[in-house]
This record gives sequence, structure tokens and C-alpha cells, in this order.
Amino acid sequence: MSIQMSMKCAAKDPAVLDPGSMLHFEFVIFGFAVADNKDLERHIRMKQATRILYFCLGFLALLNFSFVQAEDPYRYYTWTVTYGSVKVLDQPQRVILINGQFPGPNIECNTNDNVIVNVFNKLDEPFLLTWNGVKQRRTSWQDGVLGTNCPIPPNSNWTYKFQTKDQIGTFNYFPSTALHRAAGGFGGFNVIQRSVISVPYPVPEAEFTLLVGDWYKTDHKVLQQKLDQGIPLPSPDALLINGLKNGPIFTGEKGKSYKFRVSNVGISTSFNFRIQGHTMTLVEVEGAHTMQEVYESLDVHPGQSVAVLVTLHASPKDYYIVASTRFTKSVLTTTGVLRYAGSNTPPSLPLPIGPTYHIHWSIKQARTIRLNLTANAARPNPQGSFHYGGINVVRQLFLANTAAKINGKLRYAVNGISYVDPTTPLKLADWFNIPGVFTLNSIPDKPTNATPVLAPSVVGTTLHDFVEIVLINTEDTVQSWHLDGYSFYVVAYGTRDRPWTPEKRNYRYNLVDAISRHTVQVYPGAWAAILVSLDNKGMWNFRSAIWSRRYLGQQLYFRVWNNEKSLYTETDVPPNALFCGKAKNPLNA
Repeated sequence: MSIQMSMKCAAKDPAVLDPGSMLHFEFVIFGFAVADNKDLERHIRMKQATRILYFCLGFLALLNFSFVQAEDPYRYYTWTVTYGSVKVLDQPQRVILINGQFPGPNIECNTNDNVIVNVFNKLDEPFLLTWNGVKQRRTSWQDGVLGTNCPIPPNSNWTYKFQTKDQIGTFNYFPSTALHRAAGGFGGFNVIQRSVISVPYPVPEAEFTLLVGDWYKTDHKVLQQKLDQGIPLPSPDALLINGLKNGPIFTGEKGKSYKFRVSNVGISTSFNFRIQGHTMTLVEVEGAHTMQEVYESLDVHPGQSVAVLVTLHASPKDYYIVASTRFTKSVLTTTGVLRYAGSNTPPSLPLPIGPTYHIHWSIKQARTIRLNLTANAARPNPQGSFHYGGINVVRQLFLANTAAKINGKLRYAVNGISYVDPTTPLKLADWFNIPGVFTLNSIPDKPTNATPVLAPSVVGTTLHDFVEIVLINTEDTVQSWHLDGYSFYVVAYGTRDRPWTPEKRNYRYNLVDAISRHTVQVYPGAWAAILVSLDNKGMWNFRSAIWSRRYLGQQLYFRVWNNEKSLYTETDVPPNALFCGKAKNPLNA
């Protein structure tokens, strides 16, 4: 039997193939026939042909790989931040506009896109934006909080540069300085999957972004003055959807499904969200695909985001979209409209009823939100592992929030430390080894009975630590905690009558499919437990999402560090970095 195979690689000897030459292959395989060839000769020829084939195919694969390794797409934005007068409720008031818009423009991008946002600050005071839930991999330089960035001075600009690496989901952005968040400056930040990656639910006909939050008639600077005097903020005056008290209309066609991306952009209040005559299928929470449970209404706490699918199966007319406050003495309600295409029938009362103060109802609902372990999409927690239940915890933190008076004024403390921002950002001080800015591990790992003090509190951790954090709420209001740069697994909620004990790990923790998210609520007098893999190097803010509490000290920072100097673990200080405080001349500090 003889088999003949010939191959030509641009008329070159395959052993010394010129990488710049064109490739041309000819394969000639003749079928089985009787011949006089010896077995040895046949074996040698087959081996030679095989080597040549593998060499040429390997080189072709390498060449093709070089062609497809183009850089991920860039999306450029130029934003001008100004004050403007807008009639939000019943009278005009000063708000923060981005490119003349209230709320600001949404960012719509794909997984792995490079996002470049050039921000021009036309306010009368320094300003920063933070990207709520959008994880800046290896670069806390872009986080946009005072612990990592010098603020953008008035009448100047600064450019954020980061990548939406390995993530999809529903996020938002907002101002992180002073009490600017109470004046606007927020918007949606939606990351959709690349075309080569599927999502575990039918592709919706369209998407709607709903930014829901509480609102004050009082100017944000007056609210800030109250806090500076140690006076707690009053209850908000209203709830808004996309900056409107009533009226935003979302139109769809009967029989089709739509994705509603809903974010709580308020500064203090949880709300319940529902759509008259329709159910909602939860599909995503803050970048994590969920088990697709069906709900009539959903609680969304400060700083949180959800995405739901809604199928228009009812009679063609208009239906109310409703959000109402939770756990408040007086219930605030706002409405929008879901309109069937061609409808001439306005929505009718009564509004669908939602829960008001029912805490146990909310806890039970929260426990039903679980991670979809079979989802084939960008990982919601690239820093961690889906097998988190089998990872050894190397550090345990028990963090309790308390109200206290320091120097005669109201403050909020965590484990006895009420955070204050130094004039030099923590990240710059750490990077340039500037002394006298903060003390590492200045905050204890457990609550103490010590008198609360003012200080910049920083928890020192090592890159790749797997940490358990138990958040203990000592007060009679719902708390909400957010961690920049990460998603964490919410493994347990506890109640006032069943305080946390080590035994809870054995029978209360969900160590299989706990939801991965960046913001978690802690119910009055209760606790919540989270697990987080700290493998995003940098200085990361852990804060109350209730903004008055954060402003008065309920926050801290995680320094995630190792002694390796590598761009694979952390980028260098950006060439356009702003310098302030002791870091104005960092090389001489």
C-alpha cells in the first residue's frame, strides 16, 4: 500500500520557512493501492509529511492569532459638568447637569470595551465621579473617590481611562464628592455581553434604564451644612424615576419581552418596584446572572441594581410602573407608564399595592436571589471563584456601625473609627511612601467599647486573601454597604432575634449559589455575612451607600497589597494623575 502526500510552503524548505512569505498548501493523498514500497520507506515518508504538516499548520495558526489579537474597542466621552435650574418637583431648583442633561447620559458599552471619559468641571468646587459596581481591574487610580483620586478642581478637566474587563451587567455612576449626589450628576452604566457570548435568557426586544431614587427640594449645599453642624437629614420629599416625579413612558409591543434595568440612585431610601398587571423575571443583579425567579415586586436598596424581563401579555393599554419607599414612616410613591404600542387608553387606578415596613418579607425575598451557576457569560466575579464554599477563609472581620457624638457633633463610626478624608489621597500616600497620612490597620477587626475617634481607617490585606466580613447593624434603620472594585458573595442574612454565632456558618450560610453583588443591605438590629476574594490590587473604598452616613464617617478602605511590582497585578500611576496635599510634589515628599 502506498500513500503519497506532498506539501508546498511557498516553494520554501519547510525547515527554514520564511515568516514573511505567503503560504500555499497542496495535499495529495492517493488511496490504497498495491505497491512494492518497503514498510520502512513508507514510515519515513509519513513521518516527514506529518512534521511538515504540523509545522505549516502551527505557523498558520500563529499568524492567524496575530491577526485577531486586535485591541478591544474604545469608547470616548466628553462630559461637561455644570449647575442648571430644573423644575424637578413643584419649583425650579439647582441641579448638577452633565452635558446639559438631568440625569446624566447613560454609558452603553460591551464587555472588555475601553472607556475614556474626559470630565470638565464647571462647578464652583472640586468634583469627582465614581463608577458604581464597574470594576476597574488592577487600577484603583480610576475609582473616583477621595481615597484614591485628587478631586478635579473647578474650571479644569481630568480623563478617566478604564476597561470593562470580563463583566456584563447593570451599573451606574454618580458624584462622590461632598453632597453632590443629592443634586444629580448620576446616570446609567450598562455593559452588554460580546456577540460571541450568549446570555441564559431570551434576548429582549429592547432595554429600558430606570434610575429611581429619593429627592430633596432643599439645595444640596444646605443639606451639607446641616450635616456639618451635626444635624441629621430630614426625610426626602419625593421619589423620582429618571429625574421625573410622574410621567416617564416606556413603549413596547404586545407579545414581546423587554429588559428593565433598575438602579437605586437615591442617597438614603430603599424602594419596592412593580409593574401593574405584569410579573417580572429577575435575570441579573449587579453583573451576576441569577436563577430566573418570577416576582410581582422587588426591593432595591440604596446603591443596588437589578435587571428584569417583562413580557407584554396583557390587553393593549397603558399600565403603571410604580416605586414606593420601604421602611419609612410616610410612604413616598412615584410612577411611570408602560405603554403598549398603539394604546389610547391611559392607566387606571388603583396602583398595585407594595409592601411597606415588612422586614421579614424583604429578608425572605433576598434569600431567593441566587446565582445562576450554569450561565455562559462573562464572569460576575473574575476576582473570586464559583467554588467559594470550598475556599479557606484567612481573615475574619466583624464591622459594626454606630452613631456617636464627636466634638459635640453627630458622626457615624465603624468599630470605633469615624472616617475622615486626609488632604492627601490614601492611594497616592501609599504609592509614594508619604508618611503621616494614614496608619495601616488603624481600625480593629472587631467592634470595641472604645470612645469613637476621627481618623482615616485602612484595613491592610494581602493580595489573594479570602475574607469573611460580618456586617452588624446596631441601629433601627436599614443599612446598605458597598465595596468598590469587587463583587462579593452574600452568604447569609440574620435577624435581631438570632444574632451571629460561629455555628451559623454550618447551617445558615449559602455556600453553593449565593448571589455575587457589590452592595448588600443589613436589616435593623440584624447582620449580613459576605465572602470576598481580594485579588484586585489597590486601595478600595468600603462605604455606606446611605450618603449622609458615609459623609459623616461610615466608611473605610481596604489596602490590597503584595510586594510584587508588576503591571499584571497593578498599573503604574497614570501619566495624567492629579496631585494634591502632601503628594503635590510626590518625588520630593
